[in-house]
Amino acid sequence: MQRILIIEDHRETREWLAGICRQAFGEPVIEEADTLARAQRLLDHDVPSLALVDLSLPDGSGLRVLERLSRQCPGTYSVVTTIFDDDQHLFRALRAGASGYLLKDQPQSSLVESLVGITGGRPPLSPGVARRILRHFHNSHGDTEPDNPLSEREEEVLTLLAKGLGRGEIADLLDMSVNTAASHTKAIYRKLNVSGRVEATLEATRLGIVNRRDEG
Repeated sequence: MQRILIIEDHRETREWLAGICRQAFGEPVIEEADTLARAQRLLDHDVPSLALVDLSLPDGSGLRVLERLSRQCPGTYSVVTTIFDDDQHLFRALRAGASGYLLKDQPQSSLVESLVGITGGRPPLSPGVARRILRHFHNSHGDTEPDNPLSEREEEVLTLLAKGLGRGEIADLLDMSVNTAASHTKAIYRKLNVSGRVEATLEATRLGIVNRRDEG
């Protein structure tokens, strides 16, 4: 992986991902884009061997980059780096051409290991993502699952929210940043169509999420 393009709107996260790439691949040439427009301009001039693509950008979706790379740069290895671990984002990214899907709330060492695995032919997939893919194919053969729109990580966050913990406490317990905990919380509220902790807790109880995880 001699040339890497990192598409991510947060500067600190770009620097973090660049450090992970250097640990995995030595000293590659790294280019960075904080918007969809800049990413498209960079792709007009250079073809990266690896692209790390955030799905949520200020001026559009990273899916457009994945589609362009799949169509015009088949030699580029495209990997999504995101906090979204729900089926909708995952399978839309895979359909758009992603060759891997990594969650940013993983430990840094796990992300390095996942990227190193590319050279050995192993697709970089976070463990929870791999389980979702397997579950999807099981369900396509007739299995069913509860009507629950939340990802496994979001269930963990919601369970702690229901217990009255704040975002800082949730971040510490789940080994993530406060910003990531806040992003998960917003996604939970959006998916459950609620406006606050109390409504979210009631909906989680209806779905059996809180009780199931307490028992586990």
